[in-house]
Amino acid sequence: MPPKCRNHTTGPSEDDAGEPPPPPAHPHARVRHGDGFTVVEVLGEIDMATAGALGEQLDALTADGAPQVVVDLRAVDFFDCSGLRVLCRAERRARERGGALRLVSDQPRVHHLLRACGLLSRFPPLPEIPSARPPQGRPPGTVRR
Repeated sequence: MPPKCRNHTTGPSEDDAGEPPPPPAHPHARVRHGDGFTVVEVLGEIDMATAGALGEQLDALTADGAPQVVVDLRAVDFFDCSGLRVLCRAERRARERGGALRLVSDQPRVHHLLRACGLLSRFPPLPEIPSARPPQGRPPGTVRR
């Protein structure tokens, strides 16, 4: 029996009801869901050659609802302005849909890049992945004052 496929002319099949399509596979990122947000663990080198595929993945994760996405950059070996462009687009998409995109990084070179590009206030890096979803209206990792 052939596998069921999504018919793009008539919409999703019954098996797809209510669930967004999974993000495309990416050799430099792993996606996992938990506690009200999605974690994207970015691996290896993110540059002009790999940023496009990461962008496709983040586009899929920020397409619907009020996406809460945490991008973990702790396992990145190299990250340049191509990656920053992708993060800015994904953060804007998430915010436009009532969600948020946050970064996790303990790497001084990532912090330096964010600072040099004037993005440190837009992406204040968290030292680790948050343990639970924050109350509505606050992105993961923010502290109530």
